[in-house]
Amino acid sequence: MYYIYFPYVLLLSGLMLFECHIKKHPKWWAGVVLLAPITTPYFLFKSRKSEGMILFMIFLATFTAVSASEFYLYSNMREKNKYTHLPPITRQVIRLSENLKQTTIELDQGLVHLELISKVESRIKELKRTIEFIETLRVIMSKNQSSINRFVKFTTDYKSYFVKKDLNWVYQVQLFYTNRNVQLHYKSLQAYLNDFEALLIYTHTNFYNITEAKTKEHLKNYDEYYLRYRRAVDTHNKFNVKRIEFQNQFLLKDPEIKPYLPGKRQTDAFMLWE
Repeated sequence: MYYIYFPYVLLLSGLMLFECHIKKHPKWWAGVVLLAPITTPYFLFKSRKSEGMILFMIFLATFTAVSASEFYLYSNMREKNKYTHLPPITRQVIRLSENLKQTTIELDQGLVHLELISKVESRIKELKRTIEFIETLRVIMSKNQSSINRFVKFTTDYKSYFVKKDLNWVYQVQLFYTNRNVQLHYKSLQAYLNDFEALLIYTHTNFYNITEAKTKEHLKNYDEYYLRYRRAVDTHNKFNVKRIEFQNQFLLKDPEIKPYLPGKRQTDAFMLWE
């Protein structure tokens, strides 16, 4: 620490020593500045009364910048090393759990956004925008699933260690994400995205034939895509309800693991797109 502060104080003291030499002031002024740089304005006003205010403002600006930089560096270092006192396995599981928490939040927010943009009327620009976002959401889902897999594998590999250390929360998180209700919810979500995307792509590609020309062939195909999509919505909402019920019961037993579970905003059922 003090990577910037000490060089700054040395420079300040050196400038004060030079000032004392030029102005024939006592050399101990520089020593006081070295030990207590906050006294610098006092000596500046004594040495250069006419220019004191300008020099004081320069000192204030530089001292503030140095202090802010040191605080920033300290905060980063503290964040980086906050788990160094823990055993390596414990540090690793905490990092995995934090990554799982972050990707779960991202998925939660992505599903909320999909619900919002899929409620708009079927206009070609909105269709394209929703199709593109589904691809983005797939990437988010993949990251979340990878986080789950890494966490589950790690906690399984080091089961005896976590039992010995009485880290019960680790297994509670693992039990939640390996539960059948949660896994079926993820699978139904993937199926929902596939069928929703297929419907949107067909509608976007054949927009004129469906909305204006209304040809029998295109309307028949649209109805088939829409029927598959509607079944996917119903299935996902059904599994989502089961996941919610299981999650609520789970939290009653272990409320401390709430940050690592899907958020409340995922509890809304998906509305049908029209």
